[in-house]
This record gives sequence, C-alpha cells and structure tokens, in this order.
Amino acid sequence: MNLLKSISPQILLIPLVTLLTSCSVQSPDQAEIDTTKTEIQIGEIVPQLGDSLWYIFQDSKNNYWFGSNGEGVFRHDGSTILNLTTKDGLCSDSIRQIQEDEVGNMYFSTMAGINKFDGKEITTLQPIKSTDWKSEPGDMWFAMLGKRNEHGPYRYDGKNLYNLEFPKHYLHDEFYERGINPFFSPYEIYCIYKDRSGVMWFGTSVFGLCRFDGQSVKWMYEEDLTLAPTGGTFGIRSIFEDADGDFWICNTLHRYVFDLEKTEKSDRLQYQKMDGIGNSEIFGGDDYIYYSYILEDNDGKIWLTTWDKGVYKYDGENITNYLVKDDSMIVNLVSMYKDKQGDFWLGTPEHGAYKFNGEGFERFLE
Repeated sequence: MNLLKSISPQILLIPLVTLLTSCSVQSPDQAEIDTTKTEIQIGEIVPQLGDSLWYIFQDSKNNYWFGSNGEGVFRHDGSTILNLTTKDGLCSDSIRQIQEDEVGNMYFSTMAGINKFDGKEITTLQPIKSTDWKSEPGDMWFAMLGKRNEHGPYRYDGKNLYNLEFPKHYLHDEFYERGINPFFSPYEIYCIYKDRSGVMWFGTSVFGLCRFDGQSVKWMYEEDLTLAPTGGTFGIRSIFEDADGDFWICNTLHRYVFDLEKTEKSDRLQYQKMDGIGNSEIFGGDDYIYYSYILEDNDGKIWLTTWDKGVYKYDGENITNYLVKDDSMIVNLVSMYKDKQGDFWLGTPEHGAYKFNGEGFERFLE
C-alpha cells in the first residue's frame, strides 16, 4: 500500500498548521499551587462552552475542563464557565491534552508548547532535548498532536521537561525511500498509554507502536494498524490492555498478546495475534472498524469510539452501537473520557461535548 496516498478527511483529525504564540517562561523555583485557593484571577467568564471541544477532563476538585481546538480551555465548576486563552498565557488556543499533578496544578499540552497553571498564572515548561530515557514514579508524559517535526514524547519529572527522541525505527530507511505522508512527522505521537503494570506505550502516526518499560524502548509495526483500507494513514490512535492481558490497538480485526520474555531477547516487540471482535453485519458492511479511543466501564465492558459511526460497547459477547446525532445529523467524534463517577463523555470537532445518559449520548448543555 502506497504511503503517499492522500488522507481521508474522515480519518485525519489533525490541523496542518501550528499556531505559534509568545509564551511566558516558568522559573525553576516557582511555588506549587495553593490548594486552599478557589477563585481564579485570570481568564474570562463566558456564558457557554465552545463548539469545537476535543478533550474533557475532571480535576480533583470535580471541576470539568474542556480543551478546544482554537478557543483555548474552558473550566466548568458547576455554576460558571471560565475561558483561558493565549491572552492569559497559553502557548496556543488549540489544546491537545489536559492533566493534573498530585498537588492540583493543571497542565495543558497545546500545538505550540506545554503550559502549567497553578491557579494564579499560566507558565510554560521549557523543554530540554534528551535521548536519556527514564521513568520515575510521578512522571507526567505529554505530546503535541499536530505539531510538525516532533520526534518523541515529553517527560516531566516535576522539575524539568525532557523532550525525548525515539530510537531509530527498524523500518526507518525503507519508509523514507518509499516516501512518507508529508502531513506528518513519522514519529509524531497520537496516543500515550500506561498499562496495568505501569509500562508506557506510545502510538505514532507512521511508525507504529513503541513500548518503554523503564529499561529499553522497542518498536512494533503492523500495516493494518497504521494504514486504513482506503489508503489513508490512520496511525496508532488507541492502546488498551484488558483484564486478561490482551492488547487492543486501533481496530477490531485483531487483539495482541505480547511475549515479554522473547521481547527481552529481541530488538523489537514480540507478540501473537488473536481474533478480534465483530463482523460486517455488526459494523455496517465493514469487516472491522478503526477506533480512536477505547475505555473500560466500571462493569468491565469495553467502549470504542469511531469518527463517524458513533460508539460501540462490547460486553464480552454482544456489541451495541450508539450513534451520536445532532437532530438528524451524524456527529463526528474526536475523543472519549470516563469521569470519576464512571460517566462517559465525548469530544467533538464542532458539536461541543456529549455525555452518556444511560441510553445514549446527549449534548452537554451547561
């Protein structure tokens, strides 16, 4: 399959232009957040959330944060909506990740940098380029989805932000000879996942899957995980380890069992393929589907988010499809999030946020 084929707009969710803005620099001795503080002094109180809400996050104080693609980040505390943008110190108004550390500081990965918000001001973490891969308790991992010329993840140890570089992929030279889709940096990270044993996994746009166990960084590549049947580049957008230790990666065609003993003796990941789930009758004519997010609910059921076919729930035997609509219009989906109550949320490119009500997904109207 030719890697130079064009990307379907139904598959590609990444903007092609990086928005660069000025950023403030965080001083090394900056104080941590005052956990007794409840009022935020920056940002603008707005009457409603935006429409392009890609990501949702619930913090330790039960506030909901919505990361938009172009309007900064929104915080909903149950009564008011606060909007933080580049005017307040964000590097870009296009948000790609939202995280919180152990003391309540918020972090926003944007198209142009990684910001820290301590409740008083927004500062920018300054990356240090490094090839020294480490993993320590409390580390936070970031990526800037859609930022050009990215070559690895960012690891933040609470003091320094390290921009790590992936080791050269074993197919690197072959891929470059064949030609790589010009929209992507081939090592660009689509997803970051910590498995049940605390090992880090990274899904990339072109070079497949990478595993870092704290000692070594190793790759795997399967064409059907990266290249969609239409010829577009889907990339590794989702990784999940189920209760049996099987890994679900990108589509329902297969599941994977990794042989760690063989992997330790090899220069790449060693694994076996197992049958996946579903069929063309279930998936509307497709033998298998690609999913961008996969989560497990509190009852152990697995949920898969697609771009334009809604959400699928798998209970171990049956598969249920929940189409997401705005009136009669199918809503495209970017992400899925499970909050502390076990409720599922969906981020969309132009229809705001959706929440599962027990029977289906409805738009969250604050």
